[in-house]
Amino acid sequence: MGIFSRLADIVNSNLNALLASAEDPEKIIRLIIQEMEDTLVEVRSSAVRSIAERRELERRAESLRREEQDWEQKAELALTRGREDLARGALMARTHRAQARAGVEQQIAVLVAALAQQNEDISKLQTKLADAKAREQSLAARRTTAGNRLKVREKLHDERINDAFFRFEAAERQLDQMEGRVESYDLGRAPGRGPSLEEELAGLAADASVNDELEALKARLGNRMPLGAAETKQS
Repeated sequence: MGIFSRLADIVNSNLNALLASAEDPEKIIRLIIQEMEDTLVEVRSSAVRSIAERRELERRAESLRREEQDWEQKAELALTRGREDLARGALMARTHRAQARAGVEQQIAVLVAALAQQNEDISKLQTKLADAKAREQSLAARRTTAGNRLKVREKLHDERINDAFFRFEAAERQLDQMEGRVESYDLGRAPGRGPSLEEELAGLAADASVNDELEALKARLGNRMPLGAAETKQS
């Protein structure tokens, strides 16, 4: 069963309402597009038939118009020959042709109005169809994006990834222990072994710092220093 029952249903349809009330918007939009395309084919086929019929009627109207002129000429000829009876008959035939032509022209007017309405309906239908296809593409893009995001989230919560990180951290801890063992060998020195160049330089820097602090302390104390300490300072 189709979503729409006639062309007017499509033209006056509210896609937002249809999709909002649908349990499966993607399925509904596909059905809408299919029905719109089928309806567009039917309307175009109907328009083709109407155009063909209009042209046939136009040819019929033109033929009747020529017959009118022909009978009018025959009536004139009959009068010139003194045959009023024949002239009257010719005029009656012309009148019949005129009446027939008026009827045909009325049918043409009805068809022209119908074609104009069909043209407007086709334009509206094409707009609706373009809108529906845009909605379908939007839904497809959203589905793809949501699917990609879901895959990322699943990867983030994947126990295999968590296990890999745990193993990585365990390997780091093992490396830390190995590096600690290497550094532990430098904590003590063997008997008789002198300090390294780095250690001697560090010791000089430490002695210089202590001497500077001592001199600064002596300067602050001044006369309060014991006599022996002052002499030591002067020496």
